Amino acid sequence: MNLLKTAALLVIATGASFTAGAQKAPAYNIVFIGNSITYGATLPTPALQCPPFHVVKLLREKGCTIRYANCGHSGSTTVDFLPSMQKLFPKVLQAADTLYNKTTGLVFSITLGTNDSAIEGPTGAPVSPAQYRENLQQIIDSLHRRYPGSIFVLHRPTWYSPNTYNGARYLAEGLQRLQSYTPELDSLVRTHSRYIFKGDRNAYAFFEQHATRYLTPEQGHAGVFYLHPNPEGAEKLAKFWADNLQAVMAVWYRNSARRSPGRLAD
Repeated sequence: MNLLKTAALLVIATGASFTAGAQKAPAYNIVFIGNSITYGATLPTPALQCPPFHVVKLLREKGCTIRYANCGHSGSTTVDFLPSMQKLFPKVLQAADTLYNKTTGLVFSITLGTNDSAIEGPTGAPVSPAQYRENLQQIIDSLHRRYPGSIFVLHRPTWYSPNTYNGARYLAEGLQRLQSYTPELDSLVRTHSRYIFKGDRNAYAFFEQHATRYLTPEQGHAGVFYLHPNPEGAEKLAKFWADNLQAVMAVWYRNSARRSPGRLAD
């Protein structure tokens, strides 16, 4: 993930209101936080082929009204997004400030960890599982204080081949560390269940099983490796995220309505 580009593209999408069962739920806004996979690295037209673009497209087709921002940044780790770093966090705030209001749900869809797992190269790498959890906690706590009522969906970072070695060195050691992050995500969900939700956990195995079909072959220092989705793979990843987000939002709005009709819960 050595492409150092930032996608902070805000796209406004209109459509019918989201429907959960027989009840019509409010519209909602999504801020995608991630690395080059979220950004759309290796894709011919990242802004129109990245996973967030396809997520919104899929949800609109299901009747959702969405505004969104893609804050995916190539090469980024949880360290890069820490509020104290003042590196990528201000870009997230800029996007969220544009999208936030007290009557429309604000969702932070977070997929970080790939670069944290590297042996060397990205900021702070290698990041231990405990530090990974702490970094995410700091990011989420700061955003939740600034945007009351917002929720956070933590997706498992996707698989990469054990020979991955580009500008950063990942290899089998990095892949093993990447796997150790999932329990930390689940722990955050358990301990903050009112506003942190379990994201997708299935894309990892899917790409591991179908790497040569849905991931881009890239030449690295240890041979051809697989890390970034190709155009078809980006659509597949988006489907995993979209299905999860739709389910999370249905539960969230249903619970919010029971707690305080007409107002989103903090």
